[in-house]
Amino acid sequence: MPIQLKSPVIETERLILRPWKQEDREHYFTLSSDEDVMAYFPNAQMQEEADSVFARIFARQEEVGQCFPVIEEKNTGAFLGFCGLSVPRGDLGLPVWPTVEIGWRLHKAHWGKGITLEAAKAWLEFAFHELKLEEVIAYTAHNNMKSRRVMEKLGMSRNPSDDFLITSLDRDHRLNPHVLYRLAAEVWRED
Repeated sequence: MPIQLKSPVIETERLILRPWKQEDREHYFTLSSDEDVMAYFPNAQMQEEADSVFARIFARQEEVGQCFPVIEEKNTGAFLGFCGLSVPRGDLGLPVWPTVEIGWRLHKAHWGKGITLEAAKAWLEFAFHELKLEEVIAYTAHNNMKSRRVMEKLGMSRNPSDDFLITSLDRDHRLNPHVLYRLAAEVWRED
């Protein structure tokens, strides 16, 4: 049985973090078809691929309780992107598994406003205090410095020996290797 997560609705100062709904399908496509947003993924998604991925996200949410929940602006209800916890598949090449990861994707109009950091901090608080997890990981392409900076601002640390190749990509693909960041519960509590 996979790791089980819960998916509450969490409110922060500016945000509502909530589970996916079927009505979010078009929002997901708009976000995931943007070439700038998808620069550190193999490709921007066309409608058919986005629909397929959205169906997998929704199924994963049903299976394990959470899959990178939606970030909604509290004042307007606008869809800003997603951020939260998930249980990664075992076939990615991760050096640690099973595990819980935190990940995010944000509309570029909202980059640089601290939204990802605000959402991620709320989910880490939930992960360590409510779910009692011992560790949360995050990973990204080695050249994705924006996401790496967010990971570092969250207090996550990287050991180069944890870097890994995504198994579905060629060894020399522009996104390989991936870097793995970790955050232990005791480190989070110290901050």
